Amino acid sequence: MVTSMLLGAAVLMIGDSHLSKPDYLIGPLHDELTRQGAVVHSLSACGAVAEDWLHNVKALCGAERIGKNAVKLSGSDASTRPVKSLMAADKTQLVIVVMGDTMAGYKSEFPRAWAWQQVSSLSKEIGSTGAACVWVGPSWGSEGGQYGKTYARVKVMSDFLAANVAPCRYIDSLKLSKPGAWSTVDGQHFTNAAYLAWSQGIARAMADLPPLKKP
Repeated sequence: MVTSMLLGAAVLMIGDSHLSKPDYLIGPLHDELTRQGAVVHSLSACGAVAEDWLHNVKALCGAERIGKNAVKLSGSDASTRPVKSLMAADKTQLVIVVMGDTMAGYKSEFPRAWAWQQVSSLSKEIGSTGAACVWVGPSWGSEGGQYGKTYARVKVMSDFLAANVAPCRYIDSLKLSKPGAWSTVDGQHFTNAAYLAWSQGIARAMADLPPLKKP
């Protein structure tokens, strides 16, 4: 059960704009992990790509949430922070990375070599600490919109992540719904109800993962 994995665990969740507002994943998914007994620290930076989490990189927006506290929007202070520093401060046992859309190149050719460098750098950095890691891939969204998302490209991105996020375990969000089933506001970011459904799907998927090894 997911409870056995998360009970008492220190969890760090990092990602892009899908964690940037109270009704996005930083709300219902953070709440669900907390209900399962984890102590959760969530942090987002809009537009962040994987290697940004090895450094301090300014972002246009972001949010942070610690434990059962309310979501705090980062405003002009929005930035990534080095993942190892965050993990050391929290004594993190499990890192959850929520990322994929920002590296998919929806309006261009898929940047495979660049994406590999991005993904492998972050996953290996986390893996070097001995902490467990789960990478949550992008969901279907809607085709079109300001980001130019397509079902074909998000499938390419998801399959790429599945093959390259080790030692992180991968949660394929495309398996959690049918294309177009979850409504969006701009093709990429979801309605509140859809973010809730995505959060519930991620929690169910985590229930199928092996128990977290405690030190």
